[in-house]
Amino acid sequence: MKIAATTLGETAGDLFAQTLGLGYFLTTTILFLIFVITLVVQLRSRRYNPFFYWTVILSTSTAGTTMSDFMNRDSSAKYLAKGASSLGWGPQGLGLGYPVGAAILVSLLVAIFIVWKLTGLTFSIRNIDTFRWEILFWSAILVSNTLGTSMGDFLSDSSGLGYADSVLLIVGLLGLLLALRHASAVSNVTLFWLAFVLTRPLGATAGDFLTKPLAKGGLDLGTPGSSAVLLAVLFGLMAHAHVQERRNVVGSNSGTVAANVS
Repeated sequence: MKIAATTLGETAGDLFAQTLGLGYFLTTTILFLIFVITLVVQLRSRRYNPFFYWTVILSTSTAGTTMSDFMNRDSSAKYLAKGASSLGWGPQGLGLGYPVGAAILVSLLVAIFIVWKLTGLTFSIRNIDTFRWEILFWSAILVSNTLGTSMGDFLSDSSGLGYADSVLLIVGLLGLLLALRHASAVSNVTLFWLAFVLTRPLGATAGDFLTKPLAKGGLDLGTPGSSAVLLAVLFGLMAHAHVQERRNVVGSNSGTVAANVS
């Protein structure tokens, strides 16, 4: 579900900013407001709802895509669609570049975790049940998704690996984290956050691989079609998770009734 959400975040972000020509600034503003709205709905929910939760994950992923692009890119012709002279309304981008952008985002993420640590709250997401706890969690998610986009774009565009090899590299790193689950000296919470960050560059590179032209090493499937398919996959998985959650609630209530009868 996370990989589907992050890949959709990449293709949908590029769809609005590049294919529809809204530009990074305007798209980032719109998508950040959508993130705030979905977050308010999630925060007001009194119990876990897969649709609310994964909608916020998707909104952080989509907003993170254009936030990263706005930070790292500029008005250079290489970032414009063929034949275009400008990209959307407002500033074209800050042009910080991937190293500087990543350094800023890493610093922000570390700062969030330091504040989180100072509050005395655990980093285990299974126990998150307060407003302050959720704010810290979603702040970390938004920054980590933006950072992951920068990492993915750097691997795809600037490292020389290309889209397919970048995907294989990140899949290999995720496989290593999976193997480390069996090492008792490594915290599962640490592995979770490392994997959470790495799924974002996987989504960024996979999204680029699906949508970029054949000449650049992509499959040239386009952002609209790829986004539609990924959205259908994600909503199918969300529906499955929702059914499982309802079964768990019913099973828990049945167990409570049975215990009371006993």
